[in-house]
Amino acid sequence: MRVMRAIMTDAIHVLRALALLVIAVVPMSAANAEDWIGLAKEHRIELDEFTFGTGETLSSITMHALTLGEPRRGDDGEIENAVLLLHGTGGDAASLLRPRFGDQMFGSGQPLDITEYYVISPSNLGHGGSTKPSDGLRAAFPRYDYDDMVRAQYRMLTEGLGVNRLKIIIGTSMGCMHSFVWGPMYPDFVEKYVPLACNAVEIAGRNRLMRQIIIDGFRNDPAYDGGNYADPANLIMGQAIRRDVLLLAGGNPYRQAVDLPTRAAVERYFAAAKQTFASNPVDPNDTIYQFDASRKYNPAARLHEITSPVLWINSADDFINPPGIGNPAALASTMPNARFVLIPPSPDTYGHGTHSRPDLWMDELIRFLEENP
Repeated sequence: MRVMRAIMTDAIHVLRALALLVIAVVPMSAANAEDWIGLAKEHRIELDEFTFGTGETLSSITMHALTLGEPRRGDDGEIENAVLLLHGTGGDAASLLRPRFGDQMFGSGQPLDITEYYVISPSNLGHGGSTKPSDGLRAAFPRYDYDDMVRAQYRMLTEGLGVNRLKIIIGTSMGCMHSFVWGPMYPDFVEKYVPLACNAVEIAGRNRLMRQIIIDGFRNDPAYDGGNYADPANLIMGQAIRRDVLLLAGGNPYRQAVDLPTRAAVERYFAAAKQTFASNPVDPNDTIYQFDASRKYNPAARLHEITSPVLWINSADDFINPPGIGNPAALASTMPNARFVLIPPSPDTYGHGTHSRPDLWMDELIRFLEENP
């Protein structure tokens, strides 16, 4: 019986840890996002003549978005209650509509109560249901960057949804970085920003190394064929390299020490993780573009131009944005109305994935909204 209890305990640890892995790194279309997704309205917005920063053009691009709530117009006829949610790298419009985020944000009396707010959650350029390399152009797709992605968001709002101002942008990871692009690019468009889990300096060091390993893992896979592969699953080496990088980058070592307390538990966890990733292969071209899009990101010198209130939250157990790198507290001080919060590590946090757990930063958000009504 003692042996059986030990086996069952290990199994519970493995299943719990694997669940955390799926939360951190599997696109939300593959997760349980049924509750708020079921209430959402779907939009496919065509934007004509889109010009990229490289000078390349497409005659049109499609932006896919999900919305909750209804637009409300003020005395000037403009929509006055719009909120923009911006997902992370590899995510989509459903990423921030999952129950673990939405159940604490969108309900009655909650910060983004959908009876009060018009919540807009797009699949960003290169992601989800929006225009992306895997739609047909493959590796000939224009090499977009974060500036291009923000311009596509702006045009989606203004041309497609009739939104000419935003109450709030809440962005996680890549979406967090997009917040710092939005501010200088479209001043006075956004009343408040809540960037979660990112930095505001050039993507270099370990962060860029992580991205380059994933990019080269796919490009150097024998099955890549210059981006003309027949089946994403055939790129076994590239998919495995992405898996292993994200396994290391997406976790919280404190939580893993609790959930994976033995070598045997780790081995079973890794075996189960390999099966999970194998059953959810990503498109290599889409992934290469997604991880490369940050190559020109470096907003530090223009942060002072963001005069709207900002609540910037990072977590100290974030492998991707560890404390001490980029000095976000100092950068926050260059913005006239910004406050930086660093969540301490514990077995209750989720590493980089802490950004999608409002219970861990809800008090700060409520305080911010009360101070900036």
